[in-house]
Amino acid sequence: MTSMLERRVHLVPQASGIDRLMAAEAFGDAVRLLAQSFIASHVAAPRPSALFASQQRWLLSQAALAWHFRTAKAGGPGVSRRVVAHLAVQHNIASRNTAYAFFDEILKYGLVCPALGESRTGEVVPAPEALPVLGVWYEVHLAALDRIDGGDRSSRFRSAPERLLPLLAPVIGDRLLASPEIRMPGPLYRIFAWTDAGGHLMDRLVAGIDGRASPPGGYLTDVRSISHLADFLALSRAHTSRKIAEAESIGGLGWNGRRGRSRIWISDSFYMEYAMAQARKLIIFQEAFEEIEGRSSHMNDDDCATIPRVDWQDTLKT
Repeated sequence: MTSMLERRVHLVPQASGIDRLMAAEAFGDAVRLLAQSFIASHVAAPRPSALFASQQRWLLSQAALAWHFRTAKAGGPGVSRRVVAHLAVQHNIASRNTAYAFFDEILKYGLVCPALGESRTGEVVPAPEALPVLGVWYEVHLAALDRIDGGDRSSRFRSAPERLLPLLAPVIGDRLLASPEIRMPGPLYRIFAWTDAGGHLMDRLVAGIDGRASPPGGYLTDVRSISHLADFLALSRAHTSRKIAEAESIGGLGWNGRRGRSRIWISDSFYMEYAMAQARKLIIFQEAFEEIEGRSSHMNDDDCATIPRVDWQDTLKT
């Protein structure tokens, strides 16, 4: 079967960086690696990984992390509730009240903790328990790039995450926030991305693709039950059913037999939107890592912020 993805990348005579990335033989494996890793993160650490499971929380997290690591490099204390609200409005992510609620939630659940020392404005920093999940999120994107071109970015990151994460996070965060395509993906992707755990719902469908038995124009998954899918993601069945039905109504997915009693398939267009979203992130990671590596070779420890040493490898296996 020739997919829309294969047709698209082979019909571009002078492909862009994203098209070349998507044309790589191992790109499909890299997409599967990302989807499976995001699901593994959800299983291992549901609360921290939830920050990356919806578009609004993910963007707020990127803005806050970029601010945090830049502030830390300058010797500042961290990120305050007021700063998060300012960033939300500045980047047109959310209202101030929504940003306040986001800040209160991550503080309540221990994803951030008060900065050391006295602070009149309530600055916080990433909690030690959240740092491994954060590090793995960056590492799996580098591992996906390595899967495509045989590089060793992920092992280099793994050897010095305390040094590289504070350098990478502001650059990657700024570029993700500045990308209109990342900020506003395709219609099928948007159905899920702007709802709680919607990103993980897409990840689960893509991670469950059965490459040996996919119908023409689509991809058969191993997902059969909306109830099991909802329970796995800690969502209500009604909410999950609405999102599935909404995507089904525009041809994004369906059932290979009786609805609710057979396996779900996703359309070529659905997969294409998901793959394109991952490719856009990967290009940003690729460029940022090259820049940071070149810059860090001329830096000493005083030139960059560092984070406490944590056991990254025992948190998630990628």
